[in-house]
Amino acid sequence: MQQIKIALVDDHTLFRSGLASLLSEFDELAIVFEAVNGADLQTKISRHEDVQVVLMDINMPVIDGFTATKWMKENYPHIYILALSMFEDEKSIINMIKAGANGYLLKESKSSEVLFAIKTMTEKGFYINELVSGRLLVSVKNEHPTQILTEKELTFLQHCSTELTYKEIAALMNVSPRTVDNYRESLFAKLNLKSRTGLVVYGIKNDLIKI
Repeated sequence: MQQIKIALVDDHTLFRSGLASLLSEFDELAIVFEAVNGADLQTKISRHEDVQVVLMDINMPVIDGFTATKWMKENYPHIYILALSMFEDEKSIINMIKAGANGYLLKESKSSEVLFAIKTMTEKGFYINELVSGRLLVSVKNEHPTQILTEKELTFLQHCSTELTYKEIAALMNVSPRTVDNYRESLFAKLNLKSRTGLVVYGIKNDLIKI
């Protein structure tokens, strides 16, 4: 079994150590390094570019989670960021996702949910739990949807309004059918939708699909 390599970034030593201890019990995960803030992460990640997922705290000294996430997405776009925070407010959620986070979990989450989130991100590219998805939906209703959707997702959304099958859409976009499945599941998660019809209706209502 190939382990998912992760890094933990949190300025609270007890929480970080406790999380590392809990996650080390899962055979699917391998903790590569720990960092105390964004600056520490920037120093260490250059020596561990094989990391796949970073668990990122938000409130940290020197360089906080928002800034560190933006920097990671600019320099290591292939690494997934899972935001871990005590905050449930919409602003923190939106700002972390805007910064490039692929997922968001509250620190009170069970270790099994953290594992599920990590595995979901590496498979589908995105993860948000039910609580966060509800808050996200409420918060983004007054913002233009292009701020939370990637260019590829917007292109896929456009193709969803045609009669093309998912396999044909994949060929048109020069990606694998699995990648198209990832786009679909990511949109479902971000927009709290469950069907292709729902995606099309959403796209039309928000002027994302040209008809």
